[in-house]
Amino acid sequence: MVTVEYLYQLFQKSSGACTDTRNITKNCMFFALKGGNFNGNLFAEEALEKGALFAIVDEVVSENENIFLVKDVLKALQDLANHHRKQLACPVLGITGTNGKTTTKELIYAVLSTEFKTYATKGNLNNHIGVPLTLLSIPVDAEMAIIEMGANKLGDIKELCDIAEPTLGIITNVGKAHLEGFGSFEGVKKTKGEMYDFVGATNGVIFINGMNAHLLEMHKGKGGQVIEFLTKSSNTKVELVSQTPFITFKLDDGEAILTHLIGEYNFENIAAAYAIANYLGVSKANVEKGLSEYQSSNNRSQVQVVGTNTLLLDAYNANPTSMKAAISNMKNIDATKKIVVLGDMFELGEYSKDEHHAVIQLVQEQAFDLAVFCGEHFKEQEIKDPKMKFFKTAIEAGVYLKEVKINKALILLKGSRGMKLEQLVEVF
Repeated sequence: MVTVEYLYQLFQKSSGACTDTRNITKNCMFFALKGGNFNGNLFAEEALEKGALFAIVDEVVSENENIFLVKDVLKALQDLANHHRKQLACPVLGITGTNGKTTTKELIYAVLSTEFKTYATKGNLNNHIGVPLTLLSIPVDAEMAIIEMGANKLGDIKELCDIAEPTLGIITNVGKAHLEGFGSFEGVKKTKGEMYDFVGATNGVIFINGMNAHLLEMHKGKGGQVIEFLTKSSNTKVELVSQTPFITFKLDDGEAILTHLIGEYNFENIAAAYAIANYLGVSKANVEKGLSEYQSSNNRSQVQVVGTNTLLLDAYNANPTSMKAAISNMKNIDATKKIVVLGDMFELGEYSKDEHHAVIQLVQEQAFDLAVFCGEHFKEQEIKDPKMKFFKTAIEAGVYLKEVKINKALILLKGSRGMKLEQLVEVF
């Protein structure tokens, strides 16, 4: 068995860490992870043949001198990442939350990278495997690191904080998501609050949306230096000017700045990015530059013009909180015709029926020109309303939408990742 110190010596000779033989790069260090349906140990030799310099296993599979045995590959990966983290002298920002953490991470990166050598989580590598891989991709001369942390069960954020050791922390918000794993909304708050626990205990800096009562309550007694934003007493003042549908904002009574972002919920993300950038000394001009030039991708709050229609594509994920925010936001955008296309919300367990019903009721109250619901959960809650249509699948909904030939409309598409609502873009 090899020690983490010896593994680190090997790592420094490699080009980086990899856990998938389909993504082997020359001279990388392959970690043979195991899961319910796969055993990476069986692919150690293949990884070396494809160009990996070393392979780390927890089963004896070969006498190859470049294959090293550890007790548990996942634990070895996490310990190695934490060891590397301890070599970083830069501030490390941990970011979690039910909604908006990826967009907030990207906004913070867009702003900080104007002045610092900044590294951040790529894509959604935010779990017990993704966080270690992210840390191991950060060079020791980094000036700023942003680590996104996701959770779907109790204790997840504590585990990730123990690995990443953030010196700065922010929770974007808390809402009803992954209720199957958390058990309840209180479980969500307890788990997300583990960010406050760690940063507070290490006397780090915590950024809090001062308008969010849940976050303020969660932080009570947690310690650390606290910087609130979106309050009258905060050092950074941000004003929402308009949504057309893109957000226009002002910083400290400055000029109005137009963004490529939609939704009042993204205004909170803008305010968070400004608060963090201001604390770290980024100039207001560079904050405005970073925020105004940022454009979302990966089906997150994207705006697409298709023919005569404007599509608000937010099909990366959905839960009751983000769904209600997106629906409510539609009423604040000027448009002569408004249509919503909504897909099922997954991982709600025993709360699923009530939460899907609540979304239908909210949509009915908004009196949109048309509402199309996709998925078995919504279909089970079908009601009779001439302006509301229900389908079991997105494909069936697509057939209907193509037939009705929608024109000159503002259209929201939102649902859980598994619903793949992005495939409906082509029908408009």
